[in-house]
Amino acid sequence: MRVFPRQVSMPLRRVGLDPVPELGAIREVEPMHKLANLFGLNVWMVSGHAEAKVVLADSANFSNDIRPMIGSDPNKPSEGIGGLGFTDPPDHTRLRKLLTPEFTKRRLARLEPMIEKIVNDQLDLMAAKGPVVDIVADFAFNVPFLLIADLLGVEEQDRDRFRALGPARFDLSGGGIGVFGSASESREFLFEIVGKQRSQPGDGLIGSIIREHGDGIDDIELGGLADGVFLGGYETSASMLALGTLVLLRDPENFARLRDEPESVDAIVEELLRYLTVVQVAFPRFAKHDQELFGHQVKKGDLVAVSLSGADRDKAVFGTDAEDFWPRRAPAAHLAFGHGMHRCVGAELARMELRAAFTALANRFPDLALAIPEDQLRFRDFSIVYGVESLPVQLHAAAGAQQAAG
Repeated sequence: MRVFPRQVSMPLRRVGLDPVPELGAIREVEPMHKLANLFGLNVWMVSGHAEAKVVLADSANFSNDIRPMIGSDPNKPSEGIGGLGFTDPPDHTRLRKLLTPEFTKRRLARLEPMIEKIVNDQLDLMAAKGPVVDIVADFAFNVPFLLIADLLGVEEQDRDRFRALGPARFDLSGGGIGVFGSASESREFLFEIVGKQRSQPGDGLIGSIIREHGDGIDDIELGGLADGVFLGGYETSASMLALGTLVLLRDPENFARLRDEPESVDAIVEELLRYLTVVQVAFPRFAKHDQELFGHQVKKGDLVAVSLSGADRDKAVFGTDAEDFWPRRAPAAHLAFGHGMHRCVGAELARMELRAAFTALANRFPDLALAIPEDQLRFRDFSIVYGVESLPVQLHAAAGAQQAAG
């Protein structure tokens, strides 16, 4: 489709950092709502938190396999979907078991020094470039890219090509035409990397899986897993780092707490994840059969879209101030990483990255400030992963103000 109908695109649109008011108004009245009928396909939106958890956890009644919808051939590397989000059991179960051991807290602990070095190196480069830098280009994209490249074991000579493959995967502004093309290019690149490492496994995740499982996983499946790690850990973390910085600059008290109360970082990061929920909708679910769901008759093949950003603003779970950023609220389980068997396998790694990055940023540049009025910021118009195009900041705003006054 070259243009998505307004009613279908609504869950992917925002006003600044907030979901459009229409999303909340619908959730309060009808937590499951029919958005449209496109070419005979009913499209439903679930935006209530409790209802979202039910759908996300239900693999008996819903399928994530999108291949029948687009007519792809999973045996052709250029057409295979890849990753875990578009697969069902038993394939999903088997493939996830290969990844899960790599993302346990014990295994991830070894990455902490690497994460700290990546973050501090980028802060050093920002300090040298300042006094004004762009958080998006100079920090938010660099940190997760370097981490994912190291994690997967992508060699230095391949990284420039790798870097450019992420953002177009989520851009729906052209009606989604470019999404599958950029996805195909990304997978082709990772199939090449897997092929190289098949004979000489590297030190990263790709090499580790090859050494441990050998021919038990083919290049297409391993390339798909690597693509899923890249997809889930690059653009999403970059958006969280950029938008999270903007939220903290709006809230100097909590920015200072990162510096003065280091133990506050966990609650601040969790609230940023909930408040921003940058992955706006979950992987699409398709009804396996006719069924009744929350008082509605759903037909076999209907698409059910779970609005994660809508569910994470549900007042029934997060209180009457759910629209506000408030890290001191009572803990509740947000859905920023999804829920159920398709919950993001790299959730703990993302938390480690965000905790390290925001803490270091607050300590290195305590008087960080926007360099332009906020109303001049340009946000992504229509994308599965929400973000800001650039975020110019002054690294030492207080010093700059003193010089101007003097």
